[in-house]
Amino acid sequence: MQKRFMAIWFGHLLTDGLARRRPELKDVPFVLVAPVKNKIIITAASAAAEKEGAFTGMAVADARSAVPDLLAIDAVSGQAANLLRLIGLGCIRYTPIVSLNLPDGLMLDISGCAHLWGGEREYLKEIVLKLRAAGFDARAAIADTVGAAWAVARYAARRPIIGSGEQASAIAGLPPAALRLPPEILEKLQKLGFRNIGPLLDIAPQSLRRRFGTNLLLRIDQALGRVDEYPEALVPPVPYTERLPSLEPIRTVPGIEIAIEKLLEMLCLRLQSDGLGIRKAILKCHRIDGRKVQVGITTTKGSHSVSHLLRLFRLQIDKIEPALGIELFIMEATRTEEMDVVQEQLWAEAKGLGDTSLAELLDRIAGKVGANVIQRFLPAESHWPERSIKLAVSLDEQPQTAWSALPRPIRLLNQPETIEVMALVPDHPPKLFVHKGKRHTIAKADGPERIGREWWQDSGQHRDYYIVEDSEGCRYWVFRSGHYDGGDAQWYLHGYFA
Repeated sequence: MQKRFMAIWFGHLLTDGLARRRPELKDVPFVLVAPVKNKIIITAASAAAEKEGAFTGMAVADARSAVPDLLAIDAVSGQAANLLRLIGLGCIRYTPIVSLNLPDGLMLDISGCAHLWGGEREYLKEIVLKLRAAGFDARAAIADTVGAAWAVARYAARRPIIGSGEQASAIAGLPPAALRLPPEILEKLQKLGFRNIGPLLDIAPQSLRRRFGTNLLLRIDQALGRVDEYPEALVPPVPYTERLPSLEPIRTVPGIEIAIEKLLEMLCLRLQSDGLGIRKAILKCHRIDGRKVQVGITTTKGSHSVSHLLRLFRLQIDKIEPALGIELFIMEATRTEEMDVVQEQLWAEAKGLGDTSLAELLDRIAGKVGANVIQRFLPAESHWPERSIKLAVSLDEQPQTAWSALPRPIRLLNQPETIEVMALVPDHPPKLFVHKGKRHTIAKADGPERIGREWWQDSGQHRDYYIVEDSEGCRYWVFRSGHYDGGDAQWYLHGYFA
């Protein structure tokens, strides 16, 4: 079978991925930044930012001179690999062999697959349009070799499908960078006047090896198909699924409980051997009338305790309508979590948030009132109150920074609420304030604590915060936005102390 490869290149991978999660950034010029040698450097720029003159590699200070309203967001290490892996796993529906091509691409071995979509042109069109519909700036090319497909996807404006054996003519007019060469070799080629790959193909291999080493020859041979190249394929996650057919249709609650228990025993045995625990599981019940009903559970912490998981499912059995009977039960662990220690030891030894009994209690509460009701927060690296906390993913997640040593309210409002204030002196704490029509006379006050905006996030006024206590003994966190002698200074209520 003739080998065929498809290379997919994402022009703005990280910024497109972020804009997909945060739609308010879609048409905003923004960049991802990271510190490099005492400077804040742009590591990725959105299409809108590039259009106005901010590019990858520029210092943020220089970019702001060209784009005053540029929004800078801290880059996250490893984000490109994680995003590419998720996209790659989604591409497995088109071919079983998908590999990452860091930092901004995927490589698909499509040998024998394209005819299922009506040919290579329809195959390429299907994938590219699907990615663009998801919000990604994607380009793709098909060729006999990994090197030729990679080069055409990134550097050729036309003819994305290269015929069999036509690699040389396809890459001849492309720049040497299309050969995936290191910067030092590209710099030598530029000094010698090589503007495209064509002349290099006519030079004797011995001369190229003597001047540039073996790397250049290897890349040329890989692109032309003289040397085979086998990218490492992505391995999809192991599906943790168990099936239990019924000899007779099951219609009773005890029968459903027995089926759930047997499925959990089989599933938890596999998970325990792999060092994993269930975070989310779904029970699918196929009825004899052809309909399917399903229920699911989520856990606060990875668990492979059959008794605990069975208790959670018992809370959901009332939602299952067996009708004339259920003939097939399927249990899927759709989300799992690594467990470093055998769970039985955690029951006996763990304390605090690590105590499994606490996690199980939270699961039972969540099963009755809803998983979104229970939340845990961790400190975040920001002085600005709205950005100083983040939602924890699990009980095991550890804080990356310490909580503020300064007093903070128990309840922080999502949005500060406007209040009317009277102060004896403009820069003094308020003597009274009116909130929602109620007048509060201040008996005690402490402050101010000045908090300035983070210039790389947004622009605006600083805030002067005060802790105030009214005559009824209630304590509040209020602030003045802007300087006290400014004509547009406004007061707000931002939180309540216990």
